[in-house]
Amino acid sequence: MNVRPLHDRILVKRIEEKETVKGGIIIPDTAKEKPQEGEVVAVGNGKKTDKGELIPLDVKVGDRILFGKYSGTEIKIEDQEYLIIREDEVLGVIEGAAKAAGAKK
Repeated sequence: MNVRPLHDRILVKRIEEKETVKGGIIIPDTAKEKPQEGEVVAVGNGKKTDKGELIPLDVKVGDRILFGKYSGTEIKIEDQEYLIIREDEVLGVIEGAAKAAGAKK
């Protein structure tokens, strides 16, 4: 996939929640809320100020982030669903999550 978001936009792949809860109850797809956590797949170059200075983004590819429930624009690329959001819609970065996910593999 060769998609590079422009300016301060970020391409995010949602991280799906587990299918079951502790009691073993399976939650159907229609009752699930969309996840508010995702992995950064690609980032733009940064935001330009009025003076033309480039402000680099704080997030990088591979970061796990939290974002608002109704943030961004949903897109589909090669049968995979992604979300394009602006950096200011990112609520936070989950520190150490990418390392922990990589260690499990």
